[in-house]
Amino acid sequence: MDSLLLIYSPQSLVICVCVAMLAGVIKGMVGFGMPMVLISGLSTFLSPEVALAGLIFPTVFSNGFQAFRHGAGAAWSSLKRFRRFLIAGGVAMVISAQFVRIVPPSTLLLLIGVPVAFFALSQLLGRPVRLAKPSARGEVAVGTVAGAIGGVSGVWGPPTVTYLTAIGTEKGEQIRIQGVIYGLGALLLVAAHLGSGVLNAATVGLSAFLVLPALLGMWVGTQISDQIDQKMFQRMTLLVLLLASLNLIRRALF
Repeated sequence: MDSLLLIYSPQSLVICVCVAMLAGVIKGMVGFGMPMVLISGLSTFLSPEVALAGLIFPTVFSNGFQAFRHGAGAAWSSLKRFRRFLIAGGVAMVISAQFVRIVPPSTLLLLIGVPVAFFALSQLLGRPVRLAKPSARGEVAVGTVAGAIGGVSGVWGPPTVTYLTAIGTEKGEQIRIQGVIYGLGALLLVAAHLGSGVLNAATVGLSAFLVLPALLGMWVGTQISDQIDQKMFQRMTLLVLLLASLNLIRRALF
């Protein structure tokens, strides 16, 4: 803590804790959104690179909790089912993370933000988009896009949730699958940004400091999620997805 105070002011650390708790609540309710909230909140008063580093460890630990909440067997089953998505996303994430310092992510954010916003809005307005049968090609394509966005921006939830929603994934399975996908992605993000230099001696302490408030917020969100049915879960997911996509568009344009 003392070392953090040498780098960050007490006021900024308090705000960081509040942002992490809010991110945890949202993730606990719908299974995603933590990187989106953290990068949006932290980057309002920290540099983009420090904000990106700050979200890494909370994302790793929260997704581990989410993935194994129903046991290792269920997590392994989800891993096998979405192995193509994971492999494609992992390769794309490692490659794109190396360009975080030289390639502006605005174009990528805009390309994913607009179609995701259209999808979420059409679902909420009663014009659902459904994929009758998931395809290997579609899974690889979505995984590649999600990984590329994640490596550059630290946010890979919207394309993933769009795909899971479009194939009509059940609430419990969707939350677990997201934990597996995002958890492995977060581990790759750690390795990738140790290489890129984003995660370094000056930022690793902040990221570790935010783990506990993020998990506390996630516990609160999980209690809320357990009390709602599939229909309400889908609406909450779509609302968060719409906000996430609009935020991606905002970050791309401003």
